[in-house]
Amino acid sequence: MPIGTQIVWLLLLSVPVATIAWTVTHEEVFREPREYCAGQSQRSSSFLRRKFFYLFTCEYCFSHYVAAAAVAFSGFHLLFSDWRGYVVAWFSLVWIANVYMNLYAHIRLDIKKERAEIKAVETEVKQRQAGEAAPKLERPAA
Repeated sequence: MPIGTQIVWLLLLSVPVATIAWTVTHEEVFREPREYCAGQSQRSSSFLRRKFFYLFTCEYCFSHYVAAAAVAFSGFHLLFSDWRGYVVAWFSLVWIANVYMNLYAHIRLDIKKERAEIKAVETEVKQRQAGEAAPKLERPAA
């Protein structure tokens, strides 16, 4: 496969890896299982059990498993046509997927910030309007 095609595969295959890893580790639909895993990763007496459950709470850690599955199902390899190509593809998918997830996190943060700023301005405008609409009591001349 030409290197240009491999790069396109890398960029496109990283999208579902990032999407799955982010959804499982951050979104509301998986909140209960994630909270269970977080609890197990903090309270379990077994080192291996703590580390196993931690993998489902960290998008970076979880993306390794998702990328491994993507490589296994797609047969995608990068630079080499033997087992080394699968290893390079696996770590490359993880890296690009995490770049995507970081970009997404920054965009979400910017959107939340803009919404908070808009809400603050709307509240200020409503308070000003309420202050102007209230009848002013005239004070008697002293």
